[in-house]
Amino acid sequence: MATTSAALTSVVSPRRFNHDLAVYVKEAKYEFLKYLRIPVYSFSTVLFPVMFYVLFGLLMNRQGTIGQVSVSTYLIASYGTFGVMGASLFANGVGVASERGLGWMQVKRASPMPPFAYFFAKLVASMIFGSIIVLLLLILGIAFGGVHIALLSALKLLAVLIMGAIPFCAMGLAIGYFAGPNSAPALVNIIYLPISFASGLWIPLAFLPKFLQKFATVLPPYHLAQLALQTVGGFGHGLNSTHWEFLAGFTLLCLGIARLGFHRDEGKTYG
Repeated sequence: MATTSAALTSVVSPRRFNHDLAVYVKEAKYEFLKYLRIPVYSFSTVLFPVMFYVLFGLLMNRQGTIGQVSVSTYLIASYGTFGVMGASLFANGVGVASERGLGWMQVKRASPMPPFAYFFAKLVASMIFGSIIVLLLLILGIAFGGVHIALLSALKLLAVLIMGAIPFCAMGLAIGYFAGPNSAPALVNIIYLPISFASGLWIPLAFLPKFLQKFATVLPPYHLAQLALQTVGGFGHGLNSTHWEFLAGFTLLCLGIARLGFHRDEGKTYG
């Protein structure tokens, strides 16, 4: 009997894994398609960092340099950080808040879908849009900005920024579980735009006032931007390990806050 049970378990477990994997992949696919078909999200999240890069990196400051790299190269890292952060915050912050308000979360909760497939899908969608933004910046910089970057460095930059989407997805979840569907877009913008500026994503940190340069070190976009700058030969400050540790701690903090909001919703819905 024990042998038969073990044999059945060994057969069922791979099938269960394959089934769950298929659900995760399908949920991620349709989450991406959903945001792709929403122009307010897909158009704006890609347009703004690309537009800023064309204006400030290609048209106005193409011949300039910042430290050891050209302005066009420097801004690929900083506007890449800006774009990845926006894609993550709006997909998770505004998306979760809106779907909570519509009751979609209760529908998902009642379905047989694995609980984390919903969050995994939003993470994957954010990473795909972030990848599109970074690739567009690299193509524009190489084609029109005189950017010279080795293939390995470009791939490393892409990997760093895509991994860097995780903290901002967690931040978006924390916002999405405590903001209402109508207030979430405004709240995300109130947080997203000021910390982008204060982290040196729009204007290099060296050109900002001293108090902002010190304040930037407690902001997550600053740490991701420093990691990105170091991959393209910019003068990133601090050790890579320090930046990753800060981002990991920030991710855990945001996930803890999101968990509180999740349990609060569960209590209201199910008692």
